[in-house]
Amino acid sequence: MGQRLASLMVCTVAALWGGAVWAACSIDTVELRTVQGTVQRFSVELADDPDERAKGLMFRQSMPKAAGMLFVFPEPKHATFWMKGTPLSLDIIFADETGRVTRVHEHAVPMSLALIDGGPGVAFALEINAGLASPMGIAPGTVLRYPAIAPNLALWPCDAP
Repeated sequence: MGQRLASLMVCTVAALWGGAVWAACSIDTVELRTVQGTVQRFSVELADDPDERAKGLMFRQSMPKAAGMLFVFPEPKHATFWMKGTPLSLDIIFADETGRVTRVHEHAVPMSLALIDGGPGVAFALEINAGLASPMGIAPGTVLRYPAIAPNLALWPCDAP
């Protein structure tokens, strides 16, 4: 089992036992701290196995504004996405194993087969409704916080304010 997924399990167990981790992180919420210091939160569905990652948000007609889908890869990789079967326009936020946002692809074209290049070293990708990333200040350098980010690697660990 990958270190990130093991970390997610540890954080989940700690949360269920009332540990301090639950107060700062939740498996159904991603937090992003922008370079300006603003914190954005999204309620997320988790795509952490090959079938879930392959399906993603295909066939979804709508998604609440403060919602998204978080893709968790077992190991950092050169990630590419496409919009096949996805009628929503999305912003896709790519982050490395520390949670640092490395790229943001805005306004992905619905149903497109064109590859969206997240670049090398992608450990996490967050899909949100198109047009939200830029006004929220989400850009390279933003830091993502989520329980699946290994605490020893996280730039913004779950137990930090």
